Amino acid sequence: MRIVLALLFNFVFFGPIVAQSTAYVLQVGPTAGLQKWDNSSGREPLLQYHAAVSMESINNEDNQGSFYMQLGYHVKGSATRYRFFNINSGAPGGTFTERFKFNNFSFSFGAKQRFKETNSGRTRYFYFGGLRGDYTYSTNIDELIGSDPNRRLVYPLMGGVQRWMAGFSAGGGIEFDFSELVGGQIQLSINPDVTPQYRQIAIPNVPDPWNPGQNITIPQRRIRNTTVELSIGLRLLKKVIVVE
Repeated sequence: MRIVLALLFNFVFFGPIVAQSTAYVLQVGPTAGLQKWDNSSGREPLLQYHAAVSMESINNEDNQGSFYMQLGYHVKGSATRYRFFNINSGAPGGTFTERFKFNNFSFSFGAKQRFKETNSGRTRYFYFGGLRGDYTYSTNIDELIGSDPNRRLVYPLMGGVQRWMAGFSAGGGIEFDFSELVGGQIQLSINPDVTPQYRQIAIPNVPDPWNPGQNITIPQRRIRNTTVELSIGLRLLKKVIVVE
C-alpha cells in the first residue's frame, strides 16, 4: 500500500516535472456486461454504456511509456432473454429481456506502453494495464422483484449487494493526432472484477410458497462482473516546454 501511495503522489505532484506534459482524455462507448452467477457463466451479455475521464503523463522526448489515472461511470450486469414461439406454427413470437444492472463509479491507475509512431508520427498503437476500484451507488434488482415476493427465492437481494469492489483492466488501441495539441483514440479493454458484486450466505428455513407447511433453503450465491468496453476518446495535450 505504501508503494502504491508513493507512486500516486509522485505522479500527481512530480509527474509534470519529469514527464513535462499531461494528456487529458475524455472517452465514451458501449459496454458488454458479463456475469458469473455461482461460478456459472451461463448468463447472457448486458449491452449498456460507459464514460470516463483520464489523465496521462507524457514525456516530450520519449512518448512510448506513461502512467495514467482514470475516473469513470460504468453500467455493469447481465441479462436474461426470453424467446416466445407460436405453439401452433412454431414461428418466433417475440422476445423479452430482463436486465440486471449495477451502476458503478470506477477509479483506476496503471501504465501504458506505446509502439513506435507510424504515418509520419501521427498514429501510435498502444497497450495498457492497471488496477481498479469500483463503488456501486445503485441497482435495479428491487425493481425486478416488484410485488411478487416469490421472486426473492431465486433473485438477488439488496442485502447481498457489495458496494465496494476491486479488479483490474487491460487492453489496447490506437492514438491519432488531429493537431499538435488535439487528438483522438480508439480503445478496446477487458475489465474483470476480482471481488464479487454480490455475496449472499445460505438462508435456511424459508417457507416454501409452492408446498405449504414445508421449508426450503435459499442457497448461497456469488455474482462476479466482467465487462468488455469499446471506447472512443478525445485527447487534449497540455504541453510544457522547459526553457533553459
